[in-house]
Amino acid sequence: MPARIYQPARTAMQSGTAKTRHWILEFVNDTGREVDPLMGWTSSADTQAQVKLRFDTKEAALEYAREHGIDAVVSDPHKRKPNIRKGGYGENFATNRRGAWTH
Repeated sequence: MPARIYQPARTAMQSGTAKTRHWILEFVNDTGREVDPLMGWTSSADTQAQVKLRFDTKEAALEYAREHGIDAVVSDPHKRKPNIRKGGYGENFATNRRGAWTH
């Protein structure tokens, strides 16, 4: 059964990096999802698709997949460069500031 190893991206509601430092091993759904005609909920007969394993490092996730014979594909994250201004927020109130402070 194929699996995917990835590091989750932060959500749009986060400004920090909480819950993005771990690596996740997630199984791919082998069967398609079906829509329940009465309630309209989607479901699947594949219970492995519900499993998400969390690891501290990518190497630990790969080792687990290797030990259990799981074909895993690794997706490396795209890291964003931090946007840090020289001087930061305090520069707005510096006493040696040149020019008038305006809104």
